[in-house]
Amino acid sequence: MSDRVGTGFDVHALVNSRPLWIGGVQVEHSKGLEGHSDGDVLIHAIVDALFGAMGAGDLGDHFSSADQRWKDAKSSTFLRYAKEMMDQKFFELIYVDSVVMAQSPVLKPYVKSIRENLAGILECSIDLISVKATTTDHLGFLGREEGMAAQAICLLRSSSAKY
Repeated sequence: MSDRVGTGFDVHALVNSRPLWIGGVQVEHSKGLEGHSDGDVLIHAIVDALFGAMGAGDLGDHFSSADQRWKDAKSSTFLRYAKEMMDQKFFELIYVDSVVMAQSPVLKPYVKSIRENLAGILECSIDLISVKATTTDHLGFLGREEGMAAQAICLLRSSSAKY
């Protein structure tokens, strides 16, 4: 068996007339995230971390924004795909730690639902999923509420046989 670490990062602009999706949960806000898919920065960062730990490239390698199949797609689809790949390649999720960076909205009321949703998709205990939120204290494009970003790190364990 061997352990593998992956990191992921994503950022999207906030725009009018779109729902805001974070971790597969719709969050009440006056703006949503621009993107070819639903723009869910948290899932995008987690998927990139999982792909990185598996040595499987990045989100764009599997779900190109040039491919119309992914136009307005739910990012949960991408996470399910990453989970299927983990299973096929005999990787076990040990832990995911993530942070969403945004001036607003306040995400604390949504964190438990987000963790539950992610754990459901990844078929693991909620205790293996950490989601935090922070602001930049009004600094930069995040502080001016022009966009949101997320960062994730994961630990996977590989083995030649799945238990």
